[in-house]
Amino acid sequence: MARMAESKLLAAAPRPGRVAGSFRDPSGQVFHFQDRILRTMDSAAAIEFASAERVMRQLVVEGRLVDFSDAEPSLHQLFQGSIARVLQHPLLEQITYPYEWSFAGLKAAALFHLQLQLDLLDQGFCLSDATAYNVQFEGSRPTFIDHLSIKPYRDGQLWYGHKQFCEQFLVPLLLRSVFDITHHSWYRGNLEGVPSADFVKLLSTRHWFSHKLFMHIILPAKLQSSRTSQTKVDLGDSRARRLPKDAFRAMLAQLYSWISGLKVDVGKQSVWQGYAANNTYTATQRSDKGQYVAEFVAQHKPRTIIDLGCNTGDFSYVALENGAEKAIGFDFDPHALDAAFDRSVQTSKNFLPLYLDARNPSPSQGWGERERQGFSSRFSADAVLALAFEHHLAIAHNVPLAEVVAWVTQVAPKGIIEFVPKEDETVRRMLAGREDIFSDYNEEAFASALSQKARVVNKHLIPGSKRTLYTFERSE
Repeated sequence: MARMAESKLLAAAPRPGRVAGSFRDPSGQVFHFQDRILRTMDSAAAIEFASAERVMRQLVVEGRLVDFSDAEPSLHQLFQGSIARVLQHPLLEQITYPYEWSFAGLKAAALFHLQLQLDLLDQGFCLSDATAYNVQFEGSRPTFIDHLSIKPYRDGQLWYGHKQFCEQFLVPLLLRSVFDITHHSWYRGNLEGVPSADFVKLLSTRHWFSHKLFMHIILPAKLQSSRTSQTKVDLGDSRARRLPKDAFRAMLAQLYSWISGLKVDVGKQSVWQGYAANNTYTATQRSDKGQYVAEFVAQHKPRTIIDLGCNTGDFSYVALENGAEKAIGFDFDPHALDAAFDRSVQTSKNFLPLYLDARNPSPSQGWGERERQGFSSRFSADAVLALAFEHHLAIAHNVPLAEVVAWVTQVAPKGIIEFVPKEDETVRRMLAGREDIFSDYNEEAFASALSQKARVVNKHLIPGSKRTLYTFERSE
């Protein structure tokens, strides 16, 4: 009777919704269902999974793989077709994409992937692909999410994920390290990384004498170009090729050593990286601002905070130190984000800094415009901090002030927004050398726009300045 009742409840329950990007692996689909993730397997995938289950369980214990367990048998009824096994996983709060990671974050993910490959190889397993989208972050700690890509290693097999690893990890890192070009826009525009063939076009003759560049990027790109230009490809030779295990391990170790040493030119500090230390605030004013954030967090007790314009994360840390469990920071300055990520690693705080150009947030894109979800579909929090943020959009980029306020208040149901008036030195610098076309940019207009979207709970003038902090609660 209990089973019949459970079956009736399942029949009446909402059906699982397939995660749009999981179509790429037909042997195992991924679904959202209530407050969990379900992963189905056909019979072949279930056999391979069982062979690696002991290894995967150890990776879970080490915190390197998302936890898993068998779904209750009744959940199998939710799926049609020949499903051999169904797993359930905890639902990750936020999914992030490589084109939102800082250089430091992408580097950490690349090294994590290579070390995972090396450790699996020692136990007779390997990864079937090398997509960066299989890595997610908890704070600054990477974790792996695709259980079915862990496969038994076959002696002599080629590393079929080499090109994918190079284009989704190595080339984007080199783009910044060699040319000081950030990967974010290029990666997002291509979705599958930065093509090696495009990167090769940027290289000068001297780069061809780099053995590592030549072997991992230049030569494969040239061979790929040669193959695609042929009308007929001989597949027999590629099937006969072998990569000895020691050579495979050496390749992974070489890449690990190379990527470990990649750096960016710290001498090229941007304007906003030094903003926290060199802005117009006095130490007293910064302390006052931090105290206001601390009191807000202590009063409202948000579990998660989104920090817009986080810079190196000072106020995210204030929130974490006063009761918030998790902070996600967003900024468009690559140097500040790298410093923020390194800071998160050193402190082991649950703080993840991500790239965001608020004028052009990550869109929904990919197959059916659903494979990769946009910013507003993935990021939500209990509270938002938008400190020294609105004027960068309203003044520097001409976004109407009321629209800036409306956008910020949609990020979370409550938060703090700082209004920076024209009299402020930062805004005066922004307006220097250009016509002031912002006749409606004033605190009265700001307060009016905010009151139309939320209830103003409190306002606080930062001592010795004309900047005002507004605490709001959104009108539902």
